[in-house]
Amino acid sequence: MGKEKTLSKSRTMAPRMVANFRRSLSFPNHPNHSNKPKKSFHVRSASLPCRSHPLISQLKDDLNELKSWAIKPENRTSNWICDGLNQLKIVHESLDDLLLLPQTRESLHGHSDLVEKLLDDFLHFVDVYGIFQTLILTFKEEHLAAQVAVRRKDESKIASYAKALRKMAKEMDKLAFNVQCIGKYIVPQQTIPIPDGDAELAEVMKDIIEVTQLVSIALFNGLGVSMAYAKPSCSWIGLGKKTKKLKENEGIVEFVEMELENLLRKNKGDEEVKIVTKKMHELEDCICGIEKCGEKVFRSLINARVSLLNVFTQ
Repeated sequence: MGKEKTLSKSRTMAPRMVANFRRSLSFPNHPNHSNKPKKSFHVRSASLPCRSHPLISQLKDDLNELKSWAIKPENRTSNWICDGLNQLKIVHESLDDLLLLPQTRESLHGHSDLVEKLLDDFLHFVDVYGIFQTLILTFKEEHLAAQVAVRRKDESKIASYAKALRKMAKEMDKLAFNVQCIGKYIVPQQTIPIPDGDAELAEVMKDIIEVTQLVSIALFNGLGVSMAYAKPSCSWIGLGKKTKKLKENEGIVEFVEMELENLLRKNKGDEEVKIVTKKMHELEDCICGIEKCGEKVFRSLINARVSLLNVFTQ
């Protein structure tokens, strides 16, 4: 009986041992299974920047629209400027959404040099737009005071307004110059030893810096040239007709049509004062619109930079 129990026990155990042995041998018979970790890693890194991904696709479309906006302006009106600023805000908001994705953070976390350069670029943009907000607020206040001066025919205050505009024009030129210097030290794509998916993500970041520059330069140059029209006409002597025309084309239409240097003209009649006052009131609306759109871009830049910082902290 003891032997029979032993034999039956060994018979019942044998299939289990074979089954276990067979399961252990089954892995080498399917070499694809051994590649699973690599395959899953590749899918993870490439899934985010895939062209079919909604955020990446939307960002690329928005970036292309902004590039077209900058190259072919129909009219450099205040509405055109505001449209560019609103589109830029949308790009930064989409970037912020992209940076909130765990896959994006994982991808960027391995490339700290790139993230640090992006952080530096966005810090410069935030600084520039912070200064711009102060300048545009000053411009609005000076413009409101000038409207009162025109109605009262206060020549001294009108002259002070023209002087303030010339000063602000120089500040706008400085902002445009500072923006041109941003992004020059970003890591080139070909020097980043990363997968194609991550390289595409880096390229999108580079394009965002580029369009932010394009819109910002159009804004600062447009206002700078327009404010320079507060100078007397003789200040354009020596530029030549062709250069003068190019300068005019860079200005914002409503500002150029205002012909701010005409405010310096003395002995204006009542009818002329009414016309100038009306134009100045319309220009005030343009200034307020640009101020609001600029503030939205300023906030979107701050939010995007905070999300970039979170790549390191979370």
